[in-house]
Amino acid sequence: MSLKKGLICVSIVAIVVLCTLNVATASTGSYSTTFYNSARHIGDHIPMAMGSTSNGVLNRSYVTNGILTSSATLNEVVYIGSGDNVYAFNANTGTKIWNYTAGSFVWSSPAVANGIVYVGSADCNIYALNAKTGTKIWNYTTGYWVLSSPTVTNGIVYVGSLDHNVYALDAKTGTKMWNYTTGSIVYSSPTVANGIVYIGSFDHNVYALDAKTGTKVWNYKTGDIVWSSPAVANGIVYVGGQDCNIYALDAKTGTKMWNYTTGSIVYSSPTVANGIVYVGSMDHNIYALDAKTGTKVWNYTTGYLVVTSPTVANGIVYVGSDDCNVYALNARTGVKVWNYTTENWVHSSPTVANGIAYVGSLDHNIYALDAKTGTKMWNYTTENPVRSSPTVANETV
Repeated sequence: MSLKKGLICVSIVAIVVLCTLNVATASTGSYSTTFYNSARHIGDHIPMAMGSTSNGVLNRSYVTNGILTSSATLNEVVYIGSGDNVYAFNANTGTKIWNYTAGSFVWSSPAVANGIVYVGSADCNIYALNAKTGTKIWNYTTGYWVLSSPTVTNGIVYVGSLDHNVYALDAKTGTKMWNYTTGSIVYSSPTVANGIVYIGSFDHNVYALDAKTGTKVWNYKTGDIVWSSPAVANGIVYVGGQDCNIYALDAKTGTKMWNYTTGSIVYSSPTVANGIVYVGSMDHNIYALDAKTGTKVWNYTTGYLVVTSPTVANGIVYVGSDDCNVYALNARTGVKVWNYTTENWVHSSPTVANGIAYVGSLDHNIYALDAKTGTKMWNYTTENPVRSSPTVANETV
C-alpha cells in the first residue's frame, strides 16, 4: 500500500472512533437516505408517495450535547441518536417526545418497524424501544461496540458488531436466532435480499449468509477492508472496497462479474437506479457505471474526498463531498445541475422527499434545499458536527 493510501486508511480508522455511521439502512416500513424501496439497498425510485410533508420529512433537529446519528422519521416522529441517547421528536415542531439513555454513545442509525425502534450502541447492546414511549422492550448484548445499523425484515433484526459477528435476533423478543463470526470488525450494515444477508467485514470479505440459519452461502475476498454496505439489484451484489474497487458479484454464487478500479478507497456505498451504479470514491469522484458491464458512463470530479453515498431522485444524483459542497448532477450525463456550499465537509448522505433535499454538514447544520434549484429553504444549527444521514419513513405506529 502506498504512503498516501496508508495515511488515508489511518484517517478512516479514526472515523470509527470519532464520527457517526453515515450509511443508513433500510428496514421494514422505513426508508433510508439512499435505498428507498427495500432492504436490498437499491435507490431506483423516490419516496414521493410517502405522505405529506408533515409525516414524511425530517424538517428540524433537536439540540443535544452529543453527535447526531442517522435518523428515521415515522408518522410525524423523528428518531435519532445523539451522545448516549436515542431521541424521538415531533417532525414538525422539533418538540422532544421522549429520550432513552443507553450506556454509551449511540452512533448506529435507528431502524423502525412495527412500532419498534431498533438501534445499536457503543455499550455493546442492540436496543428495541417502544416507538411511542421510548420504553425499552428488550436489549441484546454483543461482545463490543455496535456501529452497524440494523436491518429489519420478516420479523428478524440483522446487525453487525465490532466483536466480528453478524447477528440475527427475533424482532419481538431479542432472542438470538443465530450469529456468524467473521475474521474481523463488522462496520458494514447488512442488506437482505431473497433470503440472503449480504455484509462486508474488515477481514476483506463480502459474505452471503442464509437469512434463516446464518449458514455461509459464499464469501468473496477483496483486496482490503470492506467498509461499504452492499446493494443488491437484479441478482447482482454491488459493494465498494478499501482496495479502490467497486465490485459486482453474482448474488447466488459470489462469482465476480466485474470490478471497476477507482483512484482511491471506496468508502461510499453504491446506489443502483435505472441500470446504473452510482458511487463515490476518495479520489474525489462520483462514478456512474453500467450495472451489467461496469463500463464507466461518466464521472464527476469534486474538490475533495467523497465518502457519502449518492441518492437518486427524478433523474438527479445528490451527493456530498469533503470540498464542503452538496451536488446535484444529471443522472444520465453527470452534468452539474447545482451545488450548495456549506461551511465544512459533507459526510452526510442526502435524502430527497417531496421536492426537498435534506443533508447534514460538519459545520453543525442540517440543511433543507430545494431539490430542483439548490436554494436553501432552511437550516438548523446543532451543537455538533452532523455526520448523520436523514431517513424517511411513513409507517403508522
